[in-house]
Amino acid sequence: QVQLVESGGGLVQTGDSLRLSCAASGRTFSGYVMGWFRQAPGKEREFIAAIRLNVGTTGYADSVKGRFTISRDNAKSTVYLQMNSLKPEDTGVYYCSANPLTTVQPMGVSPLSFWGQGTQVTVSS
Repeated sequence: QVQLVESGGGLVQTGDSLRLSCAASGRTFSGYVMGWFRQAPGKEREFIAAIRLNVGTTGYADSVKGRFTISRDNAKSTVYLQMNSLKPEDTGVYYCSANPLTTVQPMGVSPLSFWGQGTQVTVSS
């Protein structure tokens, strides 16, 4: 079965950096798009960044462009989200997602989507 396991969340201060990781297993993901969504308290889950694993095409939400970078290591079936210049509004639970049939800008959500369990990121002011 498909598993997406996130790691790397934590409590940081404004301006700090964090790197999230998402390790995928259970099938071949080479044709998939993998990405990150964020859900803040009381808000809907929102798209943050995505990457098409076979060619490396990326997409980002406007709110994180220039600060966040998504990358992948296909040999490890792992996707990373490097988050720099963090702001309090970046606080939320970050979810990894994989989908075989979506764009990267933005990454779509559908019954084909797989999800990780989420990792908490808290940015204090």
